[in-house]
Amino acid sequence: MSSGYGFHPLSLGVRFVLELVALVCFGLWAWAVVPGSLRYVCVVAVPLIVAVLWGVFATPDDASRSGGTVIATPGPLRFLLELAVFFGGAAALYAAGSRTLAVMLAGVLVVYHLLSWDRVLWLVRH
Repeated sequence: MSSGYGFHPLSLGVRFVLELVALVCFGLWAWAVVPGSLRYVCVVAVPLIVAVLWGVFATPDDASRSGGTVIATPGPLRFLLELAVFFGGAAALYAAGSRTLAVMLAGVLVVYHLLSWDRVLWLVRH
């Protein structure tokens, strides 16, 4: 299961960076759309909520993570959550006004997921 690119430490490092980028994008979106002093709360709260959901719902025995989970989630549902976080981050960046960067990020995400096809298949099957 863990011999392909999707489970390789370099790929996992890239995915971790992409996760952080997505969280930053959600924070930038909150900064751009929330008015007044409430934006200071939302710029922290929105990425934090996304990160908690990201960390709580996981597929048991996923070698690309710790293998453990708080709420056992079927692989296909986890994959949809991952797509929502990654591409939601790109969409949030787009909505915040950084359209070129958002399109570039979406392109990087497509390439990353194509290269990690073995992990995607693992999720779909579990």
